[in-house]
Amino acid sequence: MIFDWLMKWRSEWSIEGWDTFGAHSYPIPGRYRTEKSALRAANRYLRELERTQASESSGGQEGIQDHVYVRGPDGQNTQILPDA
Repeated sequence: MIFDWLMKWRSEWSIEGWDTFGAHSYPIPGRYRTEKSALRAANRYLRELERTQASESSGGQEGIQDHVYVRGPDGQNTQILPDA
């Protein structure tokens, strides 16, 4: 039990992108100690994607706009969607 807690405390979170047009993942620089900080970084990156791959021309997250995922310490990816 203590070992599990220690592993989670020491774990790193990261974010990665998925190029929907090219069908491949790509790393997004940064390592985060908490899920909250990784989520903030993922949302910042989504805002950047909206500037560079505007929904009007890309179809947004339902179209060919790149996707953003948070990868947790256990390796599980969770897609981050823009705030509605």
